[in-house]
Amino acid sequence: MPDSRASVQDIDRVASALAACLPALNRALDRQVARDFPGPKPPEGQLALLRFVSQQEGCTVREAADALLMRPNNVSALVSQLTREGLLERRQDTGDKRIAHLYPTSRARRELTEVRRLEGAHIARALHSLTDGEMDALGSAVGALNSLAQHLHPAPVAD
Repeated sequence: MPDSRASVQDIDRVASALAACLPALNRALDRQVARDFPGPKPPEGQLALLRFVSQQEGCTVREAADALLMRPNNVSALVSQLTREGLLERRQDTGDKRIAHLYPTSRARRELTEVRRLEGAHIARALHSLTDGEMDALGSAVGALNSLAQHLHPAPVAD
């Protein structure tokens, strides 16, 4: 564990502020993207699964569930919905017919691209309203936030 000079009070203050700010930031961005998305925007859980499958083509439900910190049965339900909606494709494993590998459809790729474009545009527009000092602070914080996310994401549990 890294040596920190931060006091317990400072850590508690930052933890509380982040716990309040990050969900609010995510909700605000989600609302803006939903407003501008052509048609109904997929819910965040579906988008998270589509993002993972797009990055890890051929993954299984179990792998997606582990990566997304979700229960396999919940991911399986999302896979069924996304398959019905034409956003995911299931391909049976050649060696074990009980296992399906997941692939995004071309429509899913288009929708993810549009969501990313809208997210980037809304964030960029908001960043333009910040001061140079705020921009510098956010730029410095990005690495720390990524590190924090890694520490909050538990290591996969062996079966």
